[in-house]
Amino acid sequence: MENRAVKSELMFKGKVFDVYRDDIALPNGKTAPREYVLRGHAAAVIAEDADGKIFFVRQYRHAARDLCLEIPAGMLEPDEDPAVAAARELEEEIGYKSLEPLKFLVRITPSVGICTEQISIYIAGKLEKTQQHLDEDEFVEIEKYTLEEAINLVYEGKIYDSKTVAAVFMYKAYLEDKK
Repeated sequence: MENRAVKSELMFKGKVFDVYRDDIALPNGKTAPREYVLRGHAAAVIAEDADGKIFFVRQYRHAARDLCLEIPAGMLEPDEDPAVAAARELEEEIGYKSLEPLKFLVRITPSVGICTEQISIYIAGKLEKTQQHLDEDEFVEIEKYTLEEAINLVYEGKIYDSKTVAAVFMYKAYLEDKK
């Protein structure tokens, strides 16, 4: 089954995303409109300290109108390796670097029906304290929770960011597989 765009129109050009309206050819020979957000990819990292607590950042997300609890994450620079971006965000947002190569955990597409963004999620190994390097418009509070506490926060609706929910449960599965 092939669906391809026969017409594409830029509806909005923004700073962090663009909105397109495409007409796609359907398998039955007809066409149908599809709107989507064209957005770059991102990387995120789940990092656990020596006491077994996972680092989270709480930051204001305007679309949610809330202070959201998330794992460190950020957008990729053009042609940047996602693992490099994840390592950069780890240091920028929480002031730590991994002394081991980051381990790939999972790649997700948070809104597969409307957005092109993909997020690659990594696990950081042994951590070394460095210094935070927040962007000028970035304000975060660092919080740490055990994996069990993080899972409970998901079930309580206090962690609802899709990349963080995916990371928490995939990390749990990863740890169980290592046993």
